[in-house]
Amino acid sequence: MKSSWDAGLYESDHAFVWKYGAELLPLLNPQPGERVLDLGCGTGQLTAEIAAAGAETLGIDSSPDMIGQARQNYPKLKFQLADARSFEVAEPFDAVFSNAALHWIPEARPVVRAIHRALKPGGRLVAEFGGKGNTGQVMTALEQAGSPDPLSTFYYPSIGEYATLLESEGFEVRFATLFDRPTELEDPLRGLEQWLRMFQKKALAGLPDSAIRKIEDRLRPTLFYDGKWHVDYRRLRIIAIKLYI
Repeated sequence: MKSSWDAGLYESDHAFVWKYGAELLPLLNPQPGERVLDLGCGTGQLTAEIAAAGAETLGIDSSPDMIGQARQNYPKLKFQLADARSFEVAEPFDAVFSNAALHWIPEARPVVRAIHRALKPGGRLVAEFGGKGNTGQVMTALEQAGSPDPLSTFYYPSIGEYATLLESEGFEVRFATLFDRPTELEDPLRGLEQWLRMFQKKALAGLPDSAIRKIEDRLRPTLFYDGKWHVDYRRLRIIAIKLYI
């Protein structure tokens, strides 16, 4: 499954995605000599930080634009175009890291199985992505503007749902937390519009341009404050270990 992304806009207007992901790196704690797979690597910033710790890295993403930009940004690192639901690796990894990617794939079980195959026994999954209730106010506003089912292209599980899935596929969950993270957008005037056009293309498909103005009007009382737009993110953070049996 190839994804269509504007890598340039992602880096210039939505850098908060990978900047927040840097908070996850201490939980990964990559060690020199380890092999770490960055699943949904985007334009490669976090892959590069993992490599700087001395780990051997491979970044994978389903977007040709993202992989192309990652290769330009970090020509000495390895990046491959791959589908998170079906990727294969020649040798197993010590860790799989994923930031802000897994919520884009509603078919969660094949992804978990692919991660399990990619890990050594005792290897770890360290991931953060959208959790239950993520962007709830925005989803409601999209529905009210005429989008038929904006949640259909996302996977926002609860802790219980995702932990149960991991355990059913041979993982032991060591850490799980679901937390609110209201996220400030870059542009004080057009931030929400830019975010919608970047991350909600499918939900906006078929709607007139006036729908964005309606969404802004509905959300302004709660999501525009301190002179900027914010999005009501909720994140699920997970550490899980591949069992030896």
